Amino acid sequence: MSAANGVIDASAGLAVWLESLGGQVLRVEEPLAVEYEVTALQHALDRAGRYPPVWVRKPQLADGGIAAFSLATNLTASRRLVCAALGLGDSRRAAAWWAERQQQRAAPVTVPAEQAPVRSMVLEGGEADLRRLPATVQHQGNPGPYLTAAHATTVDPESGIDNSAIQRCWIKEARRMTWFPYPNSHNARNMRAWHGRGEPCPVALWVGHHPAVSVAAQVKLGHPESHWPAAGGLLGGPLRLTPSLHFGDRLKVPADAEFVIEGLAHPGATGADGPFAEYTGFLGPAVDAPICEVLSISHRPHAVLHDCGSGLADNLVPDNIAMEGRLYSLAKAVSPRLLNVHVPADGRRFLALLQFDGAPPGEVRDALAAALAWRRVKTAVAVDADIDLFDARQVNWALATRFQWDRDLIRVDGLSTSLLDPSLEPGRKTASKAGLDATLRVGRGVPPVAHPDAAALARAEALLSRLADSAAMDAWPAC
Repeated sequence: MSAANGVIDASAGLAVWLESLGGQVLRVEEPLAVEYEVTALQHALDRAGRYPPVWVRKPQLADGGIAAFSLATNLTASRRLVCAALGLGDSRRAAAWWAERQQQRAAPVTVPAEQAPVRSMVLEGGEADLRRLPATVQHQGNPGPYLTAAHATTVDPESGIDNSAIQRCWIKEARRMTWFPYPNSHNARNMRAWHGRGEPCPVALWVGHHPAVSVAAQVKLGHPESHWPAAGGLLGGPLRLTPSLHFGDRLKVPADAEFVIEGLAHPGATGADGPFAEYTGFLGPAVDAPICEVLSISHRPHAVLHDCGSGLADNLVPDNIAMEGRLYSLAKAVSPRLLNVHVPADGRRFLALLQFDGAPPGEVRDALAAALAWRRVKTAVAVDADIDLFDARQVNWALATRFQWDRDLIRVDGLSTSLLDPSLEPGRKTASKAGLDATLRVGRGVPPVAHPDAAALARAEALLSRLADSAAMDAWPAC
């Protein structure tokens, strides 16, 4: 399940990947309710600063019964594990790696249905009951159980080109659920194209896969452009697809997914969806969303349903890594001295950190302006090569000692932004953004940085290591 010769083997299934991680996975063997309890465990882990994948072996459904399928969540909460799944050993180099890989393409291969694990079990008619899936109710205020990690796949009726994106689904009845493609998303464009012809929109939702596939399929593309070759480029080799049960070769799905739910979104058929937690950490408002009529559910043997903790690290880390790659490409184009980019989870998707090595006057500002042009970024901070982007204490030190508001601030008003930003006034469509240049200019007179003696530091670290097993260390304040 790891990278061999730079290629990810994603065929064995999610359970095999979880087993391969050994003690890095939190296995919950006792019954755990899908209503609130699973997500509450993720919140507790976030507060403790621990990010293991969570494998709930006996999810307890709303009726008190135990689901026939296990549930996995928090799969993408750890930056290190996400990068390892992608075959990237150093998670701090994700920006440059992603920027290079997102330019590559590897055409998918098609396997017949009888060779596709996801077609091993096919449920249609009355057997296709969404309520049997261990879908979670995550937060107070949610109206019901949601599929939170479902990749909705549609096709443009004119070009025949498909699109895939994670979009939530509220399970309302056995074969009826809302499906919320954001209004400006490519799936929404495809759906409107079908409805404009007076036809229902075919949709196939695949849930659960090797995390590398789930992450790689989220690469940002133009419209229309298929995600399958782009995902293959990030994986280092072709993704295995198979024809869908009801739409055939017109709409293919990952052959090695855990579940595939096929359905139709009919013209004019909509219903209330939400409130639901967004990546901002706030509950988003109720919206009007398409209703999906479910035709079938197919799955692997012993399938594992993938759930994603909305508004938690599990939700933030994968897309933030993809953002880093995109921002690296934008900023590197105007600043050859850019070293790295980091989008920290605690800044949601509104904060970007850029690292430079001796950039001349003007170049850092050019790069900051390029980063601010990305829709979600509201604040971009530039630091020097000696500052660790992944250590908030060092970034704060740079801002406190290398930045002057009258000299080093760039403010730009009226830029495009994420409308989910809770600081926006109702009806406002643009944002005021800031670039903060916390780099030291060449030739500026500054005192030298205070460094401890290297040999003494090594002895001190060795002393702490010897004391690490002491019970007294447990009583020391963490901050």
